[in-house]
Amino acid sequence: MMSAHPTTPTLSDVYNSVPIPTHGSFLRKLFAFSGPGFLVAVGYMDPGNWATDLAGGAQFGYSLLFVILAANLMAILLQHLALKLGVATEKDLAQVCRDSYSKPVRLGLWFMAQIMIIACDLAEVIGSAIALNLLFDIPLSIGVIITAADVFIILMLQKKGFRYLEALVIALVATVIVAFGFEIFLSQPAVSAVLAGFLPSSLIFTNQDALYIALGILGATVMPHNLFLHSSVVQTRQYTRDDRGKKEAIKFGTIDTVIALTTALFANAAILIVAASVFHFSGNADVAEIEQAYLLLTPLLGTSLASLVFALALLASGQNSTLTGTLTGQIIAEGFLNLKIKPWVSRLSTRLLAIIPALAVIIFFQDFGVGKLLILSQVILSLQLPFAVIPLVMFTSSKGKMGQFVNRPWLKYLSYSIALIIVVLNVWLLYNIFG
Repeated sequence: MMSAHPTTPTLSDVYNSVPIPTHGSFLRKLFAFSGPGFLVAVGYMDPGNWATDLAGGAQFGYSLLFVILAANLMAILLQHLALKLGVATEKDLAQVCRDSYSKPVRLGLWFMAQIMIIACDLAEVIGSAIALNLLFDIPLSIGVIITAADVFIILMLQKKGFRYLEALVIALVATVIVAFGFEIFLSQPAVSAVLAGFLPSSLIFTNQDALYIALGILGATVMPHNLFLHSSVVQTRQYTRDDRGKKEAIKFGTIDTVIALTTALFANAAILIVAASVFHFSGNADVAEIEQAYLLLTPLLGTSLASLVFALALLASGQNSTLTGTLTGQIIAEGFLNLKIKPWVSRLSTRLLAIIPALAVIIFFQDFGVGKLLILSQVILSLQLPFAVIPLVMFTSSKGKMGQFVNRPWLKYLSYSIALIIVVLNVWLLYNIFG
């Protein structure tokens, strides 16, 4: 548990552990590089997104689908920058922050990142607990404790190989996709209206409630912890650490990211589409809570399978997100503080930091407290976003750090513009919440 050498990568037990064929077809290489993008994608379809997507669909039909699309495009660009930083510098975002800033700034960023991890884990732990309650009538407090089992799942799978962990994550992502594909089949939305929803609408400029939910979707979609995670896990591949090998790793990593985040786009859009087709057009525009949606799906769609599949998707989403959130906790601790912590210590401590406040609220404040805690976690994540996005854009725009992989002028200005938009929108979101 003592300091590691400055060049030691985070997640060193799986660093450079996934073989990449030196020869072979494009698809064979793509398959070998694929995986990190899906680890990241789960953060874009976690339980924190469900409430905003449900509320958006129930209140405004398909009109806010274009907001989900815009947020997803922003996320693809930022994740591209994160993986490029990891490949080009051979360090993750936390390590580059440690090397680039003074000790007070470094510790401040670490503190902010640690709060971010706790807030992110909190929403995911509670989401999993709600799913266990809906499926098996397990009390929320017991469900929260059960979620700690993912720590041991991670350790067991990583001993077998990092690809096993990626396979589990992809299987859970597939569960969410199949579940909402089934929900869409049952709800039978109007295809033309759905497609029209992806076109920009003036609704958010004329309706304050729509603007509030749109900002909530943006705030819950672009997740800061994913930038740290992606810059680290992309280094699990055994590509040649020279300019040619790095160029190939960035190319295939970007394709992996686009495919994975397109999957996340479908999941988020599907939640809103189902909410719109089932609730908005049946006079249930006030549905905003996960439990409400679960109870109404059966009578409105005429089959109990609708509610069952919905809860299973929530469980897969929550548990998937806790897996990657725990990994990110280790990356941040090792990267910012240059500590080499035993994996089981790091992951268990990260999970306990989320479980303890969740249990406290559930025990002392019951369901009212749980709802408030979920909202608070999203507010905290919004506050943390600039502390990850701004350094990322600055580093990837620095030729001294990136060499030939530095952002081209058009990408540099686009990245700064997106960073500014995200910061402004999140500040406005916080203003609306507190206002």
